[in-house]
Amino acid sequence: MLAQLTITDFAIIDSLSVNFSGGLNILSGETGAGKSIIINAVNLILGGRASPDLVRTGAERALVEALFQLPAESLLSKSLDNMDIPFNGEMLIKRTVSREGKSRVWINGSLATLQILSQLGPNLISVSGQNEHQLLLRPDKHLFILDDFGGLTIERIKLNELYRDYYALKEKAERLRASLREEEERRELTQFQIKEIEEAKLIPGEDSTLETEKGRLIHAERLMDIVFRSYQALYEKEESVLSVLSLLGKDMDKGVDIDPHLDRYKKHLESAQLQLEDLALELREFYSKLKLDPRRLEEVEERLQLIRRLKKKYGSSVESILSFKEELSQRAYRLTQKKEELKKLEAQLEEKKKTLLTLATSLSLRRHEIGESFEKKVEEELHLLDMPGTRFRIRFSSPSPVGDTIPPDMLDSTLTADGMDVLEFTISPNVGEDLRPLAKIASGGELSRIMLALKTILARFGLVETLIFDEVDSGIGGATAATVGEKLRSLANYHQILCITHLPQIASCGETHFLVEKKVTRGRTRAFISSLDRESRINEIARLLGGRVISEKTLAHAREMLSS
Repeated sequence: MLAQLTITDFAIIDSLSVNFSGGLNILSGETGAGKSIIINAVNLILGGRASPDLVRTGAERALVEALFQLPAESLLSKSLDNMDIPFNGEMLIKRTVSREGKSRVWINGSLATLQILSQLGPNLISVSGQNEHQLLLRPDKHLFILDDFGGLTIERIKLNELYRDYYALKEKAERLRASLREEEERRELTQFQIKEIEEAKLIPGEDSTLETEKGRLIHAERLMDIVFRSYQALYEKEESVLSVLSLLGKDMDKGVDIDPHLDRYKKHLESAQLQLEDLALELREFYSKLKLDPRRLEEVEERLQLIRRLKKKYGSSVESILSFKEELSQRAYRLTQKKEELKKLEAQLEEKKKTLLTLATSLSLRRHEIGESFEKKVEEELHLLDMPGTRFRIRFSSPSPVGDTIPPDMLDSTLTADGMDVLEFTISPNVGEDLRPLAKIASGGELSRIMLALKTILARFGLVETLIFDEVDSGIGGATAATVGEKLRSLANYHQILCITHLPQIASCGETHFLVEKKVTRGRTRAFISSLDRESRINEIARLLGGRVISEKTLAHAREMLSS
């Protein structure tokens, strides 16, 4: 339960601290005194939106602190343990909002995020106000109320997750199919390209070798002349280079006899002669291979033209063409892999589809089963809240499963993340009138009582420790207000209740009563809250009964209401 609430520099509250008790806590006061501001502060603790406008004029930041006392074995304690937040039966939530709009959250002294706070909030306090009344008019929220009653929320969340997984997998499969279609369209071209490159039987560096050979074949006649004359000059002519060197060698032999120092030069000469002899032989060999071969030139040119054509299509060199061919082969291999992957995805989809349909069917059957029980309980509560003869029905606009199955085509037609069911609450508050949608027929007072009836029913199944009712008395009065007060007192057996009210019939049912006042001190408007003793409660209930002028009769009536 909410044990203590401290608010500092929040709207018109400069400093306020209040200790709540278990049971039914009443908050009353003049309109505009600041009761709704307290609710706004509580919403901030639950992870609500923060705004710099909430900071009191002249202050740097607003501060809200809430101390909760919870059972040590509660589900919330397990959540805190999973979040590594220390817990010993008490939980202190502290939230600040700066003038710049920055917000900070601490839970039991540990810095936390708004996401964590938003996860914990629904398990701490449930606020029922005008906004929630409006949500009750939205048919899309009725499904969640029925699930809460039937304990189906966890099952619905599982369906949510499975639904998201299924459609994420389905989207992945669709993308893969689209990719496969594109690659299939290119497959013939890819196969043609691979075949064309393979048939060319390219060799790395072949283009350079052929260009050299082509140049040699084109200039073969001139090259033969150059090589022949070079060979002749070295070896064949009468005064060839080697002949001259041979004569020089003989002369050098004579010179060595005269001066041994010439022996070194003689050896150089002999070495040069040997090298030139080898060169002459190589030139002769090279010449013997040279020939005019127009046919070979034509073959080389055709081969080079083929390579040039392939270069224009697939790359700037033979190496890049071969690399592109390898890439094409890999693409064909990937196509096969993708086909295998798609088969696996389709098998997974089929399996998930069966599971999804089974879970959706089970959930739908359970909803239809608990629907009648829920209808009866709502009618019982409404009868106790001075709405006798009221009929309440759940209108399912989606088909009920036949047996234990639903048609597979329903998966893509009507199934949503919350299941296959579309429902709406209908009501007939007047005997003899037809059932109509809640949004079209319920008055403000009826809506307040319907909300209270739902809260009463769900309170017996829910895990929320504290319920806050703001404007639960909207549109009601007299005996109905007394009945609502009694119902709130009864509901307080299950939960701590904080109720903001303007009706004395409801205020007199409280176990603890707080007065919210607005005063001007030192030129500033301030909101205050005080716990009322019995005499103060009598005066406040008398004010609620009679307005500003309080007579002895009014006070006596107030005493009587408290005593009863």
